[in-house]
Amino acid sequence: MIERLIKFSLQNRFLVLLMAGGLFVWGIYSVRTSKIDAIPDLSENQVIVFTEWMGRSPQIIEDQITYPLVTNLQGLPQVKYVRGTSMFGMSFVYVIFNDDTDVYWARERVLERLNYAARLLPSGVSPTLGPDGTGVGHILWYTLDAPGMDLGEQRAVQDWYVKFGLQNVPGVAEIASFGGFQKQYQVTLDPNKLMYYGLSVPQVIGAIRANNNEAGGRKFELSGIGYIIKTTGYLQSIEQIGNIPLKTLSSVPVRVADVATVQMTGETRLGIFDLNGAGEAVGGIVVMRYGENADEVITNVKKKMEEVARGLPEGVKFNIVYDRSGLIQESVASISHTLVEEMLVVSLVVILFLLHWRSAISIVIQIPITIATSFILLNAFDISSNIMSLTGIALAIGVIVDNGIIMAENAYKNLAIRQAELTAQRDSQSLTDQATHASQPKPNGQVRQPVTPQSTGSYGNERT
Repeated sequence: MIERLIKFSLQNRFLVLLMAGGLFVWGIYSVRTSKIDAIPDLSENQVIVFTEWMGRSPQIIEDQITYPLVTNLQGLPQVKYVRGTSMFGMSFVYVIFNDDTDVYWARERVLERLNYAARLLPSGVSPTLGPDGTGVGHILWYTLDAPGMDLGEQRAVQDWYVKFGLQNVPGVAEIASFGGFQKQYQVTLDPNKLMYYGLSVPQVIGAIRANNNEAGGRKFELSGIGYIIKTTGYLQSIEQIGNIPLKTLSSVPVRVADVATVQMTGETRLGIFDLNGAGEAVGGIVVMRYGENADEVITNVKKKMEEVARGLPEGVKFNIVYDRSGLIQESVASISHTLVEEMLVVSLVVILFLLHWRSAISIVIQIPITIATSFILLNAFDISSNIMSLTGIALAIGVIVDNGIIMAENAYKNLAIRQAELTAQRDSQSLTDQATHASQPKPNGQVRQPVTPQSTGSYGNERT
């Protein structure tokens, strides 16, 4: 098989050169379109199910949420195993699929099973899927540099403006907000006043929920004019919540303000985000979608930040805390510099040791063609250009050159042996032809005698 391939290559040199040129051009295109990242994605193919039930202890979360979800998600196809974690007010279930399973197909299967498992959970609990990102998807962290603005206002700007703007960038799975206070209306009940007025906590909750609603009517015509009837009942201030009636005693309404204190405050936090020991900060984490080009996504996010920054309040700007693009560029530049150095050193060594420029060129040309072809295979198997893959290519240059040198030396050896055989055969054939020519008859019928060597004696010319 190898002999046939070598014979075919020697007989069709132009075709071989054309194929090599095509592979090189295809490889250059693959280099330009290859996904670039600093570190390889070795995380498992997983789908995260997140459930929130605030105020409950980890044991209750484990018994009523995590355990039912884990037992129902174990029967999914192509699932390796299911892991569950319970903590105060939250449950995380990690569904690990086989490595060759499409992540979006896996998410669809999990959603189908969650529709069935939701009936086993407490009322009001709704499990959701985590973002379609990987364990190394946190590609950029940023904070808002907003002097003079309190943490609640910064978090509002982040949640209601910045987050929506950056989520539109292609390749971004989620903008996870952190830090600050999430504003909310807080109603603090006085148990003594509730007992005095004969009220319960569910009655207060039901009254507030019923009054924070909007009802639609219908359209009717009067004097040729159409009117649409609706009632606007959304609560918009602390005073409106305090004036909600709960019950009537002796024709006097009992309001929420009579049994509770209503105030605007922040949601209860389990931790804070501190930046370099200088105090709390508000910001977000850009989570990259599965299988995207990290370098390209970071570049697009930075461009979008410039657009979003135009609409920020005066004095507010972005402060990038973690940016993987710097590590990506340094890693790729380092490996690229190493590849160039290896190609130059190898070329010089080959030329000095072989002392034959045609052989040296044939070996050196193999290096860029082989490297370009390697990127074709990287793209085919959806492997990004990272530290691991580029280092492997750099280490393989020695094998490429070694094979080229061995093949060149082997070719020279076989050519030398064949040349010696041809030379010996040619000399033997020449002597045979001379002998045959000498033994042929002359035109007058005499036979030409073969010439015998003569020697000269010490005392004169004598035939020996």
